[in-house]
Amino acid sequence: MAEPSWQEVLRVRLAERNEREAVFAGIIEQYRRLAQQTKLLKERNASLLRAVSTVKTNPNASTVLVASTGEENPVQAAYISSLESQISSLRDELATVYKTQSQNSQRLLSMNETLREKEELVRVEAESHRRAKEELVVVKKKVDQHGELMSEKDRTVQILHDEISTLQLELGQIEERNQTLTRDNAKLLQRWLDAKQAEANKINEANDFYEEMRSRQVGHSSSGNGDRLHNNLPRTRDGVSSPTGKKADQTPNG
Repeated sequence: MAEPSWQEVLRVRLAERNEREAVFAGIIEQYRRLAQQTKLLKERNASLLRAVSTVKTNPNASTVLVASTGEENPVQAAYISSLESQISSLRDELATVYKTQSQNSQRLLSMNETLREKEELVRVEAESHRRAKEELVVVKKKVDQHGELMSEKDRTVQILHDEISTLQLELGQIEERNQTLTRDNAKLLQRWLDAKQAEANKINEANDFYEEMRSRQVGHSSSGNGDRLHNNLPRTRDGVSSPTGKKADQTPNG
Protein backbone atom coordinates (compact mmCIF):
# COMPACT_ATOMS: atom_id res chain seq x y z
CA MET A 1 0.00 0.00 0.00
CA ALA A 2 1.33 3.42 -1.01
CA GLU A 3 2.05 6.07 1.59
CA PRO A 4 -0.62 8.83 1.87
CA SER A 5 0.19 12.11 0.18
CA TRP A 6 0.99 15.22 2.14
CA GLN A 7 -2.44 16.69 1.29
CA GLU A 8 -4.14 13.72 2.93
CA VAL A 9 -1.87 13.97 5.97
CA LEU A 10 -2.61 17.69 6.29
CA ARG A 11 -6.35 17.09 5.95
CA VAL A 12 -6.30 14.40 8.62
CA ARG A 13 -4.35 16.62 11.03
CA LEU A 14 -6.71 19.55 10.47
CA ALA A 15 -9.70 17.28 11.07
CA GLU A 16 -8.10 16.05 14.32
CA ARG A 17 -7.47 19.66 15.41
CA ASN A 18 -11.05 20.68 14.62
CA GLU A 19 -12.32 17.67 16.54
CA ARG A 20 -10.25 18.62 19.59
CA GLU A 21 -11.41 22.25 19.41
CA ALA A 22 -15.04 21.27 18.83
CA VAL A 23 -15.17 19.65 22.28
CA PHE A 24 -15.45 23.10 23.91
CA ALA A 25 -17.38 24.76 21.08
CA GLY A 26 -20.76 24.33 22.84
CA ILE A 27 -19.49 25.79 26.11
CA ILE A 28 -17.88 28.73 24.29
CA GLU A 29 -21.11 29.38 22.36
CA GLN A 30 -23.16 29.36 25.58
CA TYR A 31 -20.77 31.82 27.21
CA ARG A 32 -21.00 34.04 24.12
CA ARG A 33 -24.79 34.03 24.28
CA LEU A 34 -24.80 34.75 28.01
CA ALA A 35 -22.39 37.63 27.49
CA GLN A 36 -24.58 39.01 24.68
CA GLN A 37 -27.74 38.70 26.77
CA THR A 38 -25.96 40.25 29.74
CA LYS A 39 -24.95 43.19 27.57
CA LEU A 40 -28.50 43.63 26.31
CA LEU A 41 -29.92 43.42 29.81
CA LYS A 42 -27.41 45.98 31.05
CA GLU A 43 -28.33 48.33 28.21
CA ARG A 44 -32.07 47.86 28.89
CA ASN A 45 -31.60 48.40 32.61
CA ALA A 46 -29.57 51.51 31.89
CA SER A 47 -32.35 52.80 29.61
CA LEU A 48 -35.00 52.04 32.22
CA LEU A 49 -32.95 53.73 34.92
CA ARG A 50 -32.55 56.79 32.73
CA ALA A 51 -36.29 56.83 32.06
CA VAL A 52 -37.09 56.47 35.76
CA SER A 53 -34.72 59.27 36.63
CA THR A 54 -36.43 61.41 33.97
CA VAL A 55 -39.84 60.70 35.51
CA LYS A 56 -38.56 61.53 38.96
CA THR A 57 -37.22 64.87 37.79
CA ASN A 58 -40.57 65.63 36.05
CA PRO A 59 -43.41 64.54 38.38
CA ASN A 60 -46.08 66.11 36.16
CA ALA A 61 -45.29 63.72 33.32
CA SER A 62 -48.08 61.28 32.57
CA THR A 63 -47.56 57.58 32.91
CA VAL A 64 -49.79 56.81 29.96
CA LEU A 65 -49.71 57.67 26.29
CA VAL A 66 -51.45 60.96 25.45
CA ALA A 67 -53.37 60.45 22.21
CA SER A 68 -53.93 64.08 21.44
CA THR A 69 -50.36 65.15 21.66
CA GLY A 70 -48.72 61.90 20.44
CA GLU A 71 -46.33 61.88 23.34
CA GLU A 72 -45.42 58.62 25.19
CA ASN A 73 -44.11 57.72 28.57
CA PRO A 74 -40.24 57.71 28.74
CA VAL A 75 -40.26 54.40 30.66
CA GLN A 76 -42.42 52.79 28.00
CA ALA A 77 -40.18 54.22 25.27
CA ALA A 78 -37.07 52.87 26.97
CA TYR A 79 -38.70 49.46 27.41
CA ILE A 80 -39.76 49.36 23.76
CA SER A 81 -36.27 50.35 22.69
CA SER A 82 -34.85 47.57 24.83
CA LEU A 83 -37.25 45.06 23.31
CA GLU A 84 -36.40 46.20 19.81
CA SER A 85 -32.72 45.85 20.62
CA GLN A 86 -33.37 42.38 21.98
CA ILE A 87 -35.38 41.44 18.87
CA SER A 88 -32.56 42.68 16.67
CA SER A 89 -30.11 40.65 18.70
CA LEU A 90 -32.34 37.57 18.42
CA ARG A 91 -32.61 38.11 14.67
CA ASP A 92 -28.84 38.30 14.42
CA GLU A 93 -28.56 35.19 16.54
CA LEU A 94 -31.15 33.41 14.38
CA ALA A 95 -29.22 34.42 11.26
CA THR A 96 -26.09 33.08 12.90
CA VAL A 97 -27.92 29.85 13.72
CA TYR A 98 -29.11 29.55 10.11
CA LYS A 99 -25.60 30.21 8.89
CA THR A 100 -24.18 27.65 11.32
CA GLN A 101 -26.85 25.16 10.26
CA SER A 102 -25.94 25.75 6.63
CA GLN A 103 -22.28 25.26 7.42
CA ASN A 104 -23.10 22.12 9.37
CA SER A 105 -25.17 20.83 6.45
CA GLN A 106 -22.28 21.55 4.12
CA ARG A 107 -19.89 19.82 6.50
CA LEU A 108 -22.29 16.91 6.75
CA LEU A 109 -22.37 16.59 2.97
CA SER A 110 -18.60 16.83 2.88
CA MET A 111 -18.30 14.23 5.62
CA ASN A 112 -20.75 11.96 3.79
CA GLU A 113 -18.68 12.34 0.64
CA THR A 114 -15.52 11.62 2.61
CA LEU A 115 -17.21 8.63 4.22
CA ARG A 116 -18.25 7.36 0.81
CA GLU A 117 -14.71 7.77 -0.46
CA LYS A 118 -13.38 6.00 2.63
CA GLU A 119 -15.87 3.17 2.16
CA GLU A 120 -14.83 2.88 -1.47
CA LEU A 121 -11.19 2.90 -0.41
CA VAL A 122 -11.92 0.22 2.19
CA ARG A 123 -13.73 -1.83 -0.43
CA VAL A 124 -10.78 -1.51 -2.80
CA GLU A 125 -8.36 -2.40 -0.01
CA ALA A 126 -10.50 -5.39 0.95
CA GLU A 127 -10.56 -6.56 -2.66
CA SER A 128 -6.81 -6.06 -2.91
CA HIS A 129 -6.34 -7.95 0.35
CA ARG A 130 -8.52 -10.80 -0.95
CA ARG A 131 -6.53 -10.98 -4.18
CA ALA A 132 -3.28 -10.87 -2.20
CA LYS A 133 -4.48 -13.80 -0.05
CA GLU A 134 -5.40 -15.78 -3.16
CA GLU A 135 -2.02 -15.00 -4.72
CA LEU A 136 -0.35 -16.00 -1.45
CA VAL A 137 -2.16 -19.35 -1.52
CA VAL A 138 -1.05 -19.89 -5.13
CA VAL A 139 2.53 -18.93 -4.27
CA LYS A 140 2.52 -21.29 -1.27
CA LYS A 141 1.32 -24.12 -3.51
CA LYS A 142 4.08 -23.31 -6.00
CA VAL A 143 6.64 -23.24 -3.17
CA ASP A 144 5.43 -26.63 -1.92
CA GLN A 145 5.57 -28.05 -5.44
CA HIS A 146 9.03 -26.57 -5.91
CA GLY A 147 10.14 -28.10 -2.61
CA GLU A 148 8.81 -31.52 -3.65
CA LEU A 149 10.50 -31.14 -7.03
CA MET A 150 13.80 -30.21 -5.39
CA SER A 151 13.50 -33.19 -3.04
CA GLU A 152 12.88 -35.47 -6.00
CA LYS A 153 15.87 -33.95 -7.82
CA ASP A 154 18.01 -34.45 -4.72
CA ARG A 155 17.01 -38.10 -4.60
CA THR A 156 17.73 -38.47 -8.33
CA VAL A 157 21.12 -36.79 -7.90
CA GLN A 158 21.93 -39.14 -5.02
CA ILE A 159 20.97 -42.14 -7.14
CA LEU A 160 23.12 -40.82 -10.00
CA HIS A 161 26.03 -40.28 -7.62
CA ASP A 162 25.69 -43.88 -6.40
CA GLU A 163 25.55 -45.15 -9.98
CA ILE A 164 28.56 -43.04 -10.92
CA SER A 165 30.48 -44.42 -7.94
CA THR A 166 29.52 -47.97 -8.97
CA LEU A 167 30.49 -47.31 -12.59
CA GLN A 168 33.80 -45.77 -11.50
CA LEU A 169 34.50 -48.87 -9.40
CA GLU A 170 33.60 -51.14 -12.33
CA LEU A 171 35.72 -48.99 -14.64
CA GLY A 172 38.66 -49.34 -12.28
CA GLN A 173 38.19 -53.10 -12.23
CA ILE A 174 37.91 -53.19 -16.04
CA GLU A 175 41.05 -51.07 -16.41
CA GLU A 176 42.85 -53.38 -14.01
CA ARG A 177 41.69 -56.41 -16.04
CA ASN A 178 42.75 -54.67 -19.25
CA GLN A 179 46.18 -54.08 -17.80
CA THR A 180 46.35 -57.73 -16.72
CA LEU A 181 45.20 -58.87 -20.18
CA THR A 182 47.74 -56.56 -21.80
CA ARG A 183 50.51 -58.11 -19.72
CA ASP A 184 49.20 -61.61 -20.49
CA ASN A 185 48.99 -60.81 -24.21
CA ALA A 186 52.54 -59.48 -24.14
CA LYS A 187 53.72 -62.69 -22.47
CA LEU A 188 51.77 -64.84 -24.95
CA LEU A 189 53.13 -62.83 -27.87
CA GLN A 190 56.65 -63.22 -26.55
CA ARG A 191 56.10 -66.96 -26.11
CA TRP A 192 54.67 -67.20 -29.63
CA LEU A 193 57.63 -65.25 -31.03
CA ASP A 194 60.02 -67.49 -29.10
CA ALA A 195 58.25 -70.59 -30.46
CA LYS A 196 58.38 -69.26 -34.01
CA GLN A 197 62.07 -68.43 -33.56
CA ALA A 198 62.70 -71.98 -32.34
CA GLU A 199 60.81 -73.41 -35.32
CA ALA A 200 62.81 -71.18 -37.66
CA ASN A 201 66.03 -72.37 -36.01
CA LYS A 202 64.97 -76.01 -36.46
CA ILE A 203 64.09 -75.38 -40.12
CA ASN A 204 67.49 -73.73 -40.63
CA GLU A 205 69.18 -76.70 -39.00
CA ALA A 206 67.21 -79.07 -41.26
CA ASN A 207 68.22 -77.03 -44.31
CA ASP A 208 71.84 -77.13 -43.22
CA PHE A 209 71.55 -80.88 -42.73
CA TYR A 210 69.96 -81.23 -46.15
CA GLU A 211 72.71 -79.20 -47.80
CA GLU A 212 75.30 -81.28 -46.01
CA MET A 213 73.69 -84.53 -47.17
CA ARG A 214 73.56 -83.29 -50.75
CA SER A 215 77.18 -82.39 -50.62
CA ARG A 216 77.93 -85.89 -49.40
CA GLN A 217 75.75 -87.36 -52.13
CA VAL A 218 77.86 -85.66 -54.79
CA GLY A 219 80.96 -87.42 -53.43
CA HIS A 220 79.63 -90.99 -53.96
CA SER A 221 80.27 -92.71 -57.21
CA SER A 222 77.16 -94.85 -57.37
CA SER A 223 74.18 -93.02 -58.66
CA GLY A 224 71.68 -95.62 -57.42
CA ASN A 225 72.79 -95.25 -53.90
CA GLY A 226 72.68 -91.50 -54.33
CA ASP A 227 69.09 -91.70 -55.56
CA ARG A 228 68.05 -93.86 -52.64
CA LEU A 229 69.75 -91.47 -50.27
CA HIS A 230 68.02 -88.58 -51.99
CA ASN A 231 64.63 -90.25 -51.61
CA ASN A 232 65.20 -90.85 -47.89
CA LEU A 233 66.17 -87.22 -47.12
CA PRO A 234 63.45 -84.82 -45.92
CA ARG A 235 61.96 -82.44 -48.49
CA THR A 236 62.71 -78.70 -48.35
CA ARG A 237 60.37 -75.74 -48.86
CA ASP A 238 60.61 -76.21 -52.64
CA GLY A 239 58.47 -79.32 -52.50
CA VAL A 240 59.85 -81.68 -49.82
CA SER A 241 58.82 -81.07 -46.21
CA SER A 242 61.44 -81.14 -43.46
CA PRO A 243 61.19 -83.55 -40.53
CA THR A 244 60.18 -80.64 -38.25
CA GLY A 245 57.71 -79.10 -40.69
CA LYS A 246 54.65 -80.13 -38.70
CA LYS A 247 55.83 -78.31 -35.60
CA ALA A 248 55.93 -75.00 -37.47
CA ASP A 249 52.13 -75.06 -37.83
CA GLN A 250 51.47 -75.40 -34.11
CA THR A 251 50.00 -72.56 -32.04
CA PRO A 252 52.08 -70.46 -29.66
CA ASN A 253 50.78 -72.59 -26.81
CA GLY A 254 52.51 -75.73 -28.23
